[in-house]
Amino acid sequence: MFTFKIDSTSGKARAATITTDHGVIMTPVFMPVGTLGTVKAMSPHELEESHAQIILGNTYHLYLRPGHELIRDAGGLHKFIAWERPMLTDSGGFQVMSLSDLRKITADGVHFRSHIDGSSHFFSPEKVIEIQTALGADIIMSFDECPALPSTREYVEKSLKLTLKWAERGKKAFTNEKHQALFGIVQGGIYEDLREKSALALMDLDFVGYSIGGLSVGESKKDMFRITNFLHDILPQDKPRYLMGVGTPTDLLNNIARGVDMFDCVMPTRNARKGSIFTRHGKMIIKAARYKEDFSPIDPECGCYACQHFSRAYIRHLITMNEILGMRLATIHSLYFYQELMQMARAAILEDRYEDFLQQQLKVLDRVI
Repeated sequence: MFTFKIDSTSGKARAATITTDHGVIMTPVFMPVGTLGTVKAMSPHELEESHAQIILGNTYHLYLRPGHELIRDAGGLHKFIAWERPMLTDSGGFQVMSLSDLRKITADGVHFRSHIDGSSHFFSPEKVIEIQTALGADIIMSFDECPALPSTREYVEKSLKLTLKWAERGKKAFTNEKHQALFGIVQGGIYEDLREKSALALMDLDFVGYSIGGLSVGESKKDMFRITNFLHDILPQDKPRYLMGVGTPTDLLNNIARGVDMFDCVMPTRNARKGSIFTRHGKMIIKAARYKEDFSPIDPECGCYACQHFSRAYIRHLITMNEILGMRLATIHSLYFYQELMQMARAAILEDRYEDFLQQQLKVLDRVI
């Protein structure tokens, strides 16, 4: 059973409680990305220790391998990957967009070839709901067409028309309301009137939550912030908002200030594996020579396993040598930091001091240390 309750606000920032069949989620929340049924380099136990409340799976990739029927027969994605907390699956729309040379979009859906072996497949709104029902995530997405950037206004309008028709069809096909929550995805590119049209049409369909898509495809931060700020006054105040695929610590905090509740991104894990580690004092490039003989932890104030046991010099050595342990330790820290940042943001909202908290964090988080 899905519920959403706002606990407190500070300006436009919201602290809320989401209830699902697999547990409670306190917002604002960052969701680590487990594209193939795993957050890279992390075990479920380590994710729990990082205080991750919910993780994300990828509909497109899990459909291709190992297949949604196999996961269904295993008892669903939670049992298949041994994760007992909430999960969210995306629609596959973004991944299909990235197959520009391997797909054909029609009114019925998308014909595409697998990036793995070239085999032919078809996603319709109904098929995407079928796949996500089999996967069994607590929160699922309606099928959308995510326009690439740059796209002409004419193309974005045409794309939005498809997305709204697909949302209606997907909503009609969805029958598992007792155990899953279906979100509609607001599209419309960088055009405010198209975003408003999208939001209002989806609100007429009465989704239990609303995702904001198409704002992690290369647009400027100014445009991203403008659109999320614009949508704050349009989307229902009593339903969750999820900004898809975003992003840096300051992106998260700036969009919390614009009323967003939920986020996901591969950035903390992907960057960590390459030696770019997010901390409360800024971004650490651990391969830098200045850390070669630095025997302090990544962050002396951090409670994660990596910071409690290992030095910057050791993790630098591991990352430089491409050792798996180095990638794991950097990932453990970055995910712990992201979760801690969301906890700090929530506390600031509950105490109605979010704007002061935001300005303090913006002074340090984007610098390179």
